[in-house]
Amino acid sequence: MIASPVGLLFLAGSDRGVCHLEFMDRKSLKRVIAGHSPLHPGATWTPSLLELKPVVDQVEAYFNGGLVDFDVKLAPIGTDAQLKVWKALRAIPYGETVTYGDLAKRLKQPRAARAITLVAQQNPIALIVPCHRAVGAAGSLAGYPGGVTRRRWLLEHESAHRKRLESVGEEFVAAAGATRRTRR
Repeated sequence: MIASPVGLLFLAGSDRGVCHLEFMDRKSLKRVIAGHSPLHPGATWTPSLLELKPVVDQVEAYFNGGLVDFDVKLAPIGTDAQLKVWKALRAIPYGETVTYGDLAKRLKQPRAARAITLVAQQNPIALIVPCHRAVGAAGSLAGYPGGVTRRRWLLEHESAHRKRLESVGEEFVAAAGATRRTRR
């Protein structure tokens, strides 16, 4: 578990990388404590985060405003279509939002906005695969598995830190499906 300003996060990984990062509510916390997850039926649960310390450090840096791009190996479990959408979510720059409709167009599936919304909601790796940056057509924040309040906080957090970093000579560059910062 990782403590954050917007609640506890459950982190799970394998030798291939991070496979799960989820905000905990009472229902999901009970499932984790029971030692099982529908996304990873054969997984075992351990309270030790030692092997995942670099991920924990990056999550904490994100919440402290010092990280805009996660540099960790990912191993999400999903269909080819889900993996494609989750990869597209990673390309949304820090501090910005994209509508599900625009995301559908980027994936060359302009009529699939509703399906892409559902896939984004099934994202097993919160923050690192930033599904909170994909919003409804009119900027609606509804539909985020972590809730509207948490999504609003994450977007405001990123916007504030992006503005702060830009004001001290940082610029953001989208490259190869990731967002990184570079010094001007």
